[in-house]
Amino acid sequence: MLQTIFTGITAYISTSIDYLVVLMIIFGTVNKRNHWSVYAGNLFGTAVLVVISLFIANILKLIPEDWLLGLLGLIPIFMGVHLLISNEEDTEAAVEKHLQSKKNVFLSVATITIVTCGADNIGIYVPLFAQMTLASSITVILTFLVMISLFCLTSLLLSKIPWVANLLERFGDYITAFVYIGLGFYILWESGTLMHFLN
Repeated sequence: MLQTIFTGITAYISTSIDYLVVLMIIFGTVNKRNHWSVYAGNLFGTAVLVVISLFIANILKLIPEDWLLGLLGLIPIFMGVHLLISNEEDTEAAVEKHLQSKKNVFLSVATITIVTCGADNIGIYVPLFAQMTLASSITVILTFLVMISLFCLTSLLLSKIPWVANLLERFGDYITAFVYIGLGFYILWESGTLMHFLN
């Protein structure tokens, strides 16, 4: 179980380290009375992405050979390499503009979460859930719930320290990329795909 929890923590951090900056921007933009709406919106947006990932993962579980399923580990590896060689655009202006154009903070944050994290989260979560049992998947989902709470609290506190946002903005992509690649190789190893080809 500890390994599953650690995997869940790693997966969440890898897909959300960049989003930590976005959350800091959001908390710095909205009024104090809307902080719970930010948390609820982030929670709802992440839940939507998790449900989509679980749905796709359960369809893929129909594939008879585990090592074939492990090939999904190539997705996070590709995403990590792509992140290392590409330049991500600055999202600060887009986030602030979106928040100002919507009166409902909950729906705005949920939308930002889905749009900003959608491709990355699904790309990481599907391979992860596809090679997990039901019990392991539930453990990971509960881990995500704790991590969402910690990330929201952390981003709220860090929103008062501007240089931290600059640091994350500068190095966040590199951290994310290496964790993506590590998770990809973990999936390839855990599913037996690497051993299948080595043998």
